[in-house]
Amino acid sequence: MALKYLKNTEVNINNILIMTGDFNIRNSFWDSNFPYHSSYRDTLFNIANSFHLELSKPTEFFPTRYSNNIQDLSLVLDLMFLYPNSSEYDNHCIHPNWRLTSNHASITVDTSILKKCVQTKKQSLIKNSEEETHFINKLINSIKGLNTNSIQSIDALEIIIQLLANNINRIWHKQSKNINITKHSKAWWDNNYYRDLDMYK
Repeated sequence: MALKYLKNTEVNINNILIMTGDFNIRNSFWDSNFPYHSSYRDTLFNIANSFHLELSKPTEFFPTRYSNNIQDLSLVLDLMFLYPNSSEYDNHCIHPNWRLTSNHASITVDTSILKKCVQTKKQSLIKNSEEETHFINKLINSIKGLNTNSIQSIDALEIIIQLLANNINRIWHKQSKNINITKHSKAWWDNNYYRDLDMYK
C-alpha cells in the first residue's frame, strides 16, 4: 500500500539523502537465499530513483529479519537507499548482535560532521549608552585627524584608508563590550545572529 501510494502520488520532498526501513519485500537482488524477482522491487527502485537515491550495499551481508522458528530462513527485508557519490555517507552496516529481543537487526550509516567555529559571543555597543557616545565622538575625532592633503596616488589613498580602518577597529574594541548571544533581540539583532544562535544550539 505504501509503494502504491508513493508511486501514484507526487511527493514533493527535496534534498533526500537517506531512505531506510523495513520494506517487507523479498528479492534475489539483495537476498541470495531468495531465488525470485519481485515486481515490487521495480516499483521500489523507481520511487528511489525519483528521489535520486540508490540502494546501498552493506559492508557485510547479514539477514535483517530473524525468524523465531529455527526451521525458517532469516530474511533481508530492511534496506537503505543513499544519495549516490555523497561525501557525507558511505555503505551502511548491519548489526545482528544489536537486535536483543527484536526480530530485526539494526542498520546504521556513518556520517562525517565538519568542525565549525560557532560564535557564542559578539562585540556590541548598547544603544544610547555612554560607551556608544564615546565611540561616536572618538570616531569623529579620528576622521577629523586624518591628513588628506598628501593624497596624490592610489598608494597614498590606501595608506590613509588603512589608517582609518585601524583607528575604527581600535576604538571599537576599546568601547564595545563582549556579550553572549541570547534569544533576547535588540536593535542590532539580525538574521546572522539567528543563524549563529541556531548553530550554537
